[in-house]
Amino acid sequence: MKPWPFRQLPPSKLPDPDDPNWERALINSMAVEFLRDQRRGRRWGLFFKLAALAYVLVLLAVVYSENLSESVGAGKEHTALVEIDGVISADSDASADKIITALRKAFKAEHAKGVILRINSPGGSPVQSGYVNDEIRRLKAKYPDKPVYAVAVDACASGAYYIAVAADEIYVDKASLVGSIGVRIGSFGFSRAMEELGIERRLLVAGDHKGILDPFSPLDTFDEVFVQRMLDGLHQQFIDAVKEGRGDRLAENDELFTGLFWTGAESVELGLADGLGSSSSVARDLIGAEEIVAYSRKRDLLEKLTEQLGASIASTWAQLIGAEGTVSLR
Repeated sequence: MKPWPFRQLPPSKLPDPDDPNWERALINSMAVEFLRDQRRGRRWGLFFKLAALAYVLVLLAVVYSENLSESVGAGKEHTALVEIDGVISADSDASADKIITALRKAFKAEHAKGVILRINSPGGSPVQSGYVNDEIRRLKAKYPDKPVYAVAVDACASGAYYIAVAADEIYVDKASLVGSIGVRIGSFGFSRAMEELGIERRLLVAGDHKGILDPFSPLDTFDEVFVQRMLDGLHQQFIDAVKEGRGDRLAENDELFTGLFWTGAESVELGLADGLGSSSSVARDLIGAEEIVAYSRKRDLLEKLTEQLGASIASTWAQLIGAEGTVSLR
């Protein structure tokens, strides 16, 4: 009985060890199994390639169908819709760059009878909001025959309202939250807790006030006055924009610019909004083009993952170098 060195083959594939040509039979069996494994591997590889191709084709079909439907809609008389959804910041769907790009396309569209800003946002960056406000005013001057309306959904507050006041008129739902005309900056103070715990804060700066609003240091009176003066200046810019946009429609009310917010029904009474309505009713009754075509571009999954990764890295770096609070119209 000769030794049998290859037990990895299935028993049915093993040649008879008593056969004088068992080595050749073994090699043949192993070659057949190898070729069969190769074919199986190629079949699975082909399957996964075809599955990946099918996935890509489906994605392209979805994107193409959306673009096609929008193109077909844009080829006839319609109302252009621009979305402002979520926190207004440079790295969100409600960034000034994305909103302004959509606005320019909407105003330029030959068959768009009017533009609706559909807003559902608690606010955000005063800079981003200011960019959009300025651009709406510029586009209104360039296209004087194309009206622009702001329509509030759940919230049109702070920086979002800063944008809305650039529109010709503002319409809300009776339960929308509207207003919050103010500016804020937030931080924490841990200096007493650190003192009680016996923790020493080691902060080295070049510039007497570079560590301003450091949460682990006592609040300096000069720093507090300085920051408050800056916030007051930003607040006044906000107030001026609201007064310029709303004019004599604003009611005489001492609480309008205190940062308070109101329901949509109350905002109409205060002159912060012009009436109750939705995107559909404004398109149908005011613009006269019931067909609505969306001009806002949404980020795809890859863009969102990339931006989230970039934002995470930037946030970590900001913490390492000691960047502090952010001014917000929220």
